Amino acid sequence: MEYLFSSDLTGALKRLRDIIPRLAHALNLGKQADIKEWTQVMDGKLFPILSPDFPLIAAICGGGSSGKSTLFNTLIGKKISPTGGKAGLNRRVLVAAHEKHLNNTDFLTFLFEPFQTPPEPLKNKSDLIEPGPPVYVVAENIPSNLVLMDTPDFDTGARGEYINRELARQALETADILIYIFTNSNYNNRDNTDFIANMLTHIGKRRCFLIYRVYSSFSTDEVVEHAMTVAGNLYGKDAEQYLLGIYRADENNEVAAGRANMAVSPVFAGKPAFMEALSRIDPRKQRRDLLDSILKDVIGGAEKFRCHLEISADALQLYLDALNAAQSLCVQEALAHFPMDRVIKRFAEIWLETDPGYIRAMRKTGSVVGLPFKMVMSAGKWTRRQFSGEHHQKPSVTYKDKVEEDLLTAVNSLYQTLLAKRVEVSLAASDPVACRMRDAVERIRNAQDSQIAFDDLPAMHFSTEAGTIHFSVPSHPALAPEQDRLRRRDWRTTVKTILEKRETIISFTRVIDQDLSELVDKFRRKMGILEKSRQTFSALLNVVPATAAVTYILATGDPMGATGIKVKLSGLFGLHDLYALVAIPATTGLNKADRNQLEELLGPIARAWLNSKMKTVQEIFQEEITHEMIDRATYVITQATEELKEIHKNIEISGKAVSQ
Repeated sequence: MEYLFSSDLTGALKRLRDIIPRLAHALNLGKQADIKEWTQVMDGKLFPILSPDFPLIAAICGGGSSGKSTLFNTLIGKKISPTGGKAGLNRRVLVAAHEKHLNNTDFLTFLFEPFQTPPEPLKNKSDLIEPGPPVYVVAENIPSNLVLMDTPDFDTGARGEYINRELARQALETADILIYIFTNSNYNNRDNTDFIANMLTHIGKRRCFLIYRVYSSFSTDEVVEHAMTVAGNLYGKDAEQYLLGIYRADENNEVAAGRANMAVSPVFAGKPAFMEALSRIDPRKQRRDLLDSILKDVIGGAEKFRCHLEISADALQLYLDALNAAQSLCVQEALAHFPMDRVIKRFAEIWLETDPGYIRAMRKTGSVVGLPFKMVMSAGKWTRRQFSGEHHQKPSVTYKDKVEEDLLTAVNSLYQTLLAKRVEVSLAASDPVACRMRDAVERIRNAQDSQIAFDDLPAMHFSTEAGTIHFSVPSHPALAPEQDRLRRRDWRTTVKTILEKRETIISFTRVIDQDLSELVDKFRRKMGILEKSRQTFSALLNVVPATAAVTYILATGDPMGATGIKVKLSGLFGLHDLYALVAIPATTGLNKADRNQLEELLGPIARAWLNSKMKTVQEIFQEEITHEMIDRATYVITQATEELKEIHKNIEISGKAVSQ
């Protein structure tokens, strides 16, 4: 049984004690009361008895006017605890211990930790009749391996309202053994014994002494009969194995008047005197069965909390994935209008700027390349005239206006998503993120069906239709503070700030130029000798004039019988199968070969521009709207991932120790 006091076991349990409440707070887990009770058991019951040098803690308890304080004064040899005929006179826990313990700051801190109050010495005996935190006194005549506690009455009050019961509970849960003193008037009071029974057997089973304050006329058989009634009420049919001894304290007027100590004697002949019986108890031996029982309960509780925390972390990751997916879709929505003419122009400019020197010289003398280039440069204007019916009129709605309109729609959509109780999002079934989200929903639902999950996490759902998975994911309680802060923000100011950044969406950047330059290099590498000598786009350049017929379908809302190029994009959060649609009107008269060549040119160019602008918009959205929620969720998930591993490892260490 030496494992009970091993440093490995103690270290593992202390790490569990530290990590589980911290992670539960980060995840806003709806089990705070249960976790608080679990930590109190560890602090008050478990850790003290894990130390081989920690003295035995014996708590004197009983109903009102049963003689607890008189017994306490008798055992420590000092009249300190208030006595008298009035029930509930003592309102504090009074601790007595040997000086060597009370001079040890670590011991005092540890002893008083369950009461969540710093240790304080008793300064005035009258303080004990006023409610307040526990206090301590030095008692040199009690054994050095013993700490004695005098506890308040736990039955003083009326109609179920007991004024001292919570304080008594804290003291009794701290004790290794109880000294239960009772009288003829309350020995069979089930309310009293039920309370003590809960203290003795709630987590682990602790032994107790029974002291019957009784008239001297009571026979030994009567004393034993009444004591065993109490024992049966406390422990049930196995009561005898948990009794440390039965003692009697005969009524005495001198004791009642406070002029004499209580005389406590064993009921059975040959048994040691009460103080001797206390001093004979080996704390380590006494704690072994108790510790084994408490350990199993504590480790079981840790495993239960681990399951709750794991499910909560899964739910938070699921919600973060849903938020990121919704944000990526809003980003795409903000780029609904594609400036194909401007992008093609810029591509052609880079192509011509990177021509070899001799080609540029030829161009100055009227090279054949000049004509296609001019045609490319006028593509946008020609397209607008052909399909809008406005040949020389300035469009009433500019590209900037469209960007602002799309941006405003996307921003408000994202804002509503962040504040909603649920995120509704649809993803391609083949998307890795969608697969991960689907697996998470199934794990969480299975846990909820198994009653592992907690009540404050609403149900989550998904459905599959035509290769698309539709998710309905509830918001996570861990992000409630961030949602509240977003809700209190001046939203109009935020929108104004975002709209002021629309120029960064419209303009070309070095990133886009670099992407387009890479495309130029790629196309050149694909050109044959003849095409290189001509320095054209090969067959692709031959259809560049047809780019004048390219329009972005979402710009007009009228495809005009067009068939479109689907440009596949990658979201910044691992999302796949995000598409933008660039339409090529069939009225341009392109044959199939020309269309394929045009798509081969336009697809990469559109992708380069859209991916770059997606990143720009995403950065704007995160900076102004989503960063608090996404950053907090990411931080908590990272924390949970590491700490759940630690929890699992330390549960295994503790479990192996118990099973040895």
